[in-house]
Amino acid sequence: MQNPVSDPAKSTLTPEKLARFIDHTLLKPEATETEIQATCAEARHLNCATVCVNSKFIPLASRLLADSGTLPIAVVGFPLGACATEAKVFETEWAVRHGAREIDMVIALGDLLAGRDANVEKDIRAVVRAAGPGVPVKVILETCLLNDEQKRRACRLSVAAGAAFVKTSTGFSKGGATADDIRLMRETVGPDIGVKASGGIRTREQALAMIEAGASRIGASASAAILEGTPAAGNY
Repeated sequence: MQNPVSDPAKSTLTPEKLARFIDHTLLKPEATETEIQATCAEARHLNCATVCVNSKFIPLASRLLADSGTLPIAVVGFPLGACATEAKVFETEWAVRHGAREIDMVIALGDLLAGRDANVEKDIRAVVRAAGPGVPVKVILETCLLNDEQKRRACRLSVAAGAAFVKTSTGFSKGGATADDIRLMRETVGPDIGVKASGGIRTREQALAMIEAGASRIGASASAAILEGTPAAGNY
């Protein structure tokens, strides 16, 4: 895992450095091509780490972000995680083939809650294999629906299956990222696995609190608000 700042809790992050933590995000179901184009243009202007979109828009995002420092990434099994593993595998392979450079998959939440850990790990491992070498996979836990034991177990299963990151939230459930969850996830996965905070982060202060708690990536639609102090919009 690469972190743009070796010790963010003790560093003064300039907007330029903070931008390299951000996955600029547009995942609402009603998003149009015009909005995706605007999101990619904004991410390029801000020099965000990535743009995160639904897989349908990966071919467009890949073209728009070519020759930039911002990577296109796709969500898989989003936002429920309740589809068949084979469907997640197909979506992953399709997204990577069309330019996705990272994959954010939703965990098999029902299996996790039922204690079917082998199924959870198998589901994640299948997506990691489908993504292939050089394409990091983040596992979205939907932490607002889990207790602390379940969060730790989900983190351990993600690491065992080869995921590069664990991630808090889809932004489409009843809660988003909290600093307490980021601390718990960081403590569980250790220093070498990424931790992504997403859901409800709209200000620089919120982003910095997540980084200080251990986040190495921030998922946000309000990237301009975080980096430039403009009014925030969106739920993610």
